[in-house]
Amino acid sequence: MLLKAATIALIPALVIQGNRVKKNTLKLPEPAGAREGKTGTGKKLSLLILGDSAAVGVGVEHQDDALLGAVLRELKNEFEIEWKLQAKTGDTTSKVIRTLDQVEVQHYDVVVTSVGVNDVTKLMSAEIWIQKQEQLYSKIQQKFNPKLIIAAGVPPMNMFPALPNPLAWLFGQYAKHMNLQLEKFVNQQANMQWIEYDIEKYRAMNLHMAADGFHPSKEVYTLWGQEVAGKIRKTF
Repeated sequence: MLLKAATIALIPALVIQGNRVKKNTLKLPEPAGAREGKTGTGKKLSLLILGDSAAVGVGVEHQDDALLGAVLRELKNEFEIEWKLQAKTGDTTSKVIRTLDQVEVQHYDVVVTSVGVNDVTKLMSAEIWIQKQEQLYSKIQQKFNPKLIIAAGVPPMNMFPALPNPLAWLFGQYAKHMNLQLEKFVNQQANMQWIEYDIEKYRAMNLHMAADGFHPSKEVYTLWGQEVAGKIRKTF
């Protein structure tokens, strides 16, 4: 209720700042590189990465330096990985769900998701958002029957260099509430785990975000990939 009231009170500032951010923020392209393939040697493993611009790797020039590349690099000496990347800049949870409607039924051992930032920018309440997340993960279970789903938390957008206050503060509040709901949901699922997007930890390691101040850098993707790989190793 307090967040809703704050949102209404800040609408004039949000409109002005939002337009300014859209106009002035550097627009980075999706990285080059294959979106599906086979990599590595060892135990067979199938992997699907789903989601938005962070899932697709915006912030780096090639998939080798994105989340996908980081995960494959970590696991390629232990697993023969059949992998696919199904992600697009700007996708909300609803768009990811609609995309899945067009994807054929196929088994994946692991599904990694990153979605939420574009829901935050639409000021979606955490209560509605988690309902959409439940729809998303239900569809993932139906389509892919994975043994493990790894959900990335929504980044703390109040710490994005590209965002001024009070816009950054408000987005950060939305992200925080979404993450509380996501953590609760994930903890109730037998085959789900989640990863927190910890900008404070990255800064403490002297790691920076991408040039647009909005997306992960190569170094952040590397750490993210290591976290994902660690969870996969423990399960398989």
